[in-house]
Amino acid sequence: MNQLKIIELAEGWEFMVKGITKLKRILEEEPELHFSSEEYMMLYTTIYNMCTQKPPNDYSQQLYDKYKEAFQEHINSTVLPCLREKHDEFLLKELVRRWANHKIMVRWLSRFFHYLDRYFITRRTLPNLYEVGLTCFRDLVYEELKVAVRDAVIALIDVEREGDQIDRALLKNVLDIYVEIGMSLMEYYENDFEEELLNDSSAYYSRKASNWIVEDSCPDYMFKAEECLKKEKDRVSHYLHSSSEQKLVEKVQNELLVVFTTQLLEKEHSGCLALLREDKVEDLSRMYRLFSKVPKGLDPVASIFKKHVTAEGTTLVQQAEEAASNKAEHTVGSQEQVFIRKVIELHDKYFSYVNDCFGNHSLFHKSLKEAFEVFCNKQVSGCSSAELLASFCDNILKKGGNEKLSDEAIEETLDKVVKLLAYISDKDLYAEFYRKKLSRRLLFDKSANDDHERIILTKLKQQCGGQFTSKMEGMVTDLALARENQINFEEYLGNNPNANPGIDFAVTVLTTGFWPSYKSSDLSLPAEMVKCVEVFKEFYQTRTKHRKLTWIYSLGTCNINGKFVPRPIELIVGTYQAAALLLFNQSDRLSYSEIKTQLNLADDDLVRLLQSLSCAKYKILIKEPNTKTVTPNDNFEFNSKFTDKMRRIRIPLPPVDERKRVVEDVDKDRRYSIDASIVRIMKSRKVLGHQQLVMECVEQLSRMFKPDFKAIKKRIEDLITRDYLERDKDNPNMFRYLA
Repeated sequence: MNQLKIIELAEGWEFMVKGITKLKRILEEEPELHFSSEEYMMLYTTIYNMCTQKPPNDYSQQLYDKYKEAFQEHINSTVLPCLREKHDEFLLKELVRRWANHKIMVRWLSRFFHYLDRYFITRRTLPNLYEVGLTCFRDLVYEELKVAVRDAVIALIDVEREGDQIDRALLKNVLDIYVEIGMSLMEYYENDFEEELLNDSSAYYSRKASNWIVEDSCPDYMFKAEECLKKEKDRVSHYLHSSSEQKLVEKVQNELLVVFTTQLLEKEHSGCLALLREDKVEDLSRMYRLFSKVPKGLDPVASIFKKHVTAEGTTLVQQAEEAASNKAEHTVGSQEQVFIRKVIELHDKYFSYVNDCFGNHSLFHKSLKEAFEVFCNKQVSGCSSAELLASFCDNILKKGGNEKLSDEAIEETLDKVVKLLAYISDKDLYAEFYRKKLSRRLLFDKSANDDHERIILTKLKQQCGGQFTSKMEGMVTDLALARENQINFEEYLGNNPNANPGIDFAVTVLTTGFWPSYKSSDLSLPAEMVKCVEVFKEFYQTRTKHRKLTWIYSLGTCNINGKFVPRPIELIVGTYQAAALLLFNQSDRLSYSEIKTQLNLADDDLVRLLQSLSCAKYKILIKEPNTKTVTPNDNFEFNSKFTDKMRRIRIPLPPVDERKRVVEDVDKDRRYSIDASIVRIMKSRKVLGHQQLVMECVEQLSRMFKPDFKAIKKRIEDLITRDYLERDKDNPNMFRYLA
């Protein structure tokens, strides 16, 4: 068996050098044929044989070293001299070409020397052939040229920023070298290129911004800033590494937006406030887009938005005040309706800004809420917004209200009213005013549409909870039951002809807890009316044994025929007025005190009804002396000569100011609510400090009203005297719950 001939190092390497030279000629594009598979196999086999000979003829280590030297020799003799004579873009192009060639050379040589990679390197844990090839380029070429290359790239980027075209593909190839040199680590790209790029970008945009902020309006500046940011992102997608995007964008944002935030937003004729005043929706949207990317960038925008909305709303309050003071006689009327309309329009406008310009961002919802809370809780000519809002609803929901709206428009408006209610701190006051007005609509058949009444109650329930609307819902249900009751009563009368009082007569039965409290009096009814009351009582006892009826005559209405000399006229009056007029069937002339005795009425009620019949528009009674006010010394007689062009007239009672009563009722309810809240908290906590108790109490009650600290303190004292709580003996600021 023939022994294989030993290949000596010099001989073997000489053969390899021929192959390497051929490869270099191919790479330098000199006339040279490509490697045939035989040539390739010969080169590979030579290395294989030289590495597998028995020691001392195993030349693995020497070949490993010579592999590296081959690269070093080529770089020093050919690559570096070519690169050193080139600058700027020419340097970049040459570098890209040399790097591409170098990678091909590494690929080919590492194939020739592949046997080293498989055995020798693995056993000795040395850098592999690919790594050795790359390291040679890095240590000899990259380290020498990296600064010149970086400066050339950044110079081109700045040229592009100024609007000129550059070779983007070239830059992409150059920057890939920084990444590839790191062999999957980004440190070369970051330390040798990116850091300086970021510094240069900061300086570039700092110069630009310093000029723009002086020369440009806020919208123009923002337009430029947005364009710059778009272009920087575009740059990343075309040639920078994707990891640079966030860092680069932050640098640009910092120079263009953060540094100049205050100056930009507060520009006198074009800043955020001016854009809001002039409804520049597109510019505001751009402002939101730009500043939403900056940490805490939206805070100052939201703050200006809040100030602006607050100012707009406060102006509406002042306008309403002025309009009201210009009217001599003041009632809650059209001016306030106009005010609430305008507040709704203001809310519509800025709510759509929050959605459309400010990306529905919670910060702007909060600003809008806080702004509306400021002016929605101001008094307008002595009326709270809670009352105005209730009156506004009343005007929409009652027959003949001055809001002529379609069903859809009414529902939409009610929706908006309920949204406004969210900003009002005295929701309980609104509820009480609303309930008062609802009762009048229901009892006097003034409600335009039952469906609308139910719709708003549903909306209020969603906004404020079931407790808020439970009484109101009870009232609506009560009225439906009352109608049913009346039908049954009419059937009862039909079946018992003897019981019929001879008068058309309807009764509305209400449940005490649902309705506002009404004054009931022991009015001495005329005989005709007494019969009606007795008949109804008998009927009602057949329906229920356990309910007590309390008659509220102040809410009743009567139609009576006035037999006047010119012609009879039907009079629509209240029960009190009817009772007074019927007295004149028996007497021609009665004194104030006689009327008072016969009717058994209190002075203030009596004065009101006599005023309406003798001193107001329709003088059904003649008063002596003929003065404008009723006194206990007056005498009255029936005015038989009274006439009017109408065949039927309504004679109203002078209005009573119910506002004071409502406020008193609400105050009383608040005391109960505060008591209940304190007891609830103390029951669960057993022991609690004063400050903590007050804060928790405010927290619990703030959904309905903002309790006054003094009021809470007073209620705590009251609960101590009633033995619900006691003070701690050692610390008077601590309270204990007494079960």
